[in-house]
Amino acid sequence: MAVFKIVLYGDEVLREKARPVAKITPNIHKLLDNLRDTMYHARGVGLAAPQIGVSKRVIVVDTGEGLIELINPEIVEARGEETDTEGCLSLPNVVGEVTRAAEVRVKGLDRHGNPVEHHARGFLARALQHEIDHLDGILFIDRAVRIRRVKPGA
Repeated sequence: MAVFKIVLYGDEVLREKARPVAKITPNIHKLLDNLRDTMYHARGVGLAAPQIGVSKRVIVVDTGEGLIELINPEIVEARGEETDTEGCLSLPNVVGEVTRAAEVRVKGLDRHGNPVEHHARGFLARALQHEIDHLDGILFIDRAVRIRRVKPGA
């Protein structure tokens, strides 16, 4: 298990547009494994490569329905609108009310380079949008209508 330190708000890598993955290599497999291990260790539901200091378009998400690994993900369709509370491992003890699409269709590659597509609603749709935003240097606080601090562990 490889658990990495999560990059915190203020680090420049969180504001960069991450580079696309041109070729799936053993290093990309290792990056996916590291993201997964770090996300689970931190008890998160998603993590993007920039959050461990790697400027590549790679994310992992698990909202309780199983692990999703995506390389070069992109939202190809979005419908509806929902506002809900979000937090982020890179901004501990901060939450905000964020409006996002209620339903999305996301395309990308799996760890073997095969094209995959996910249709998601609700919490999974929100998590995918949140992590894909990280790949474009966008944080949830940029989209939040209200931001507040919460007590650690709350």
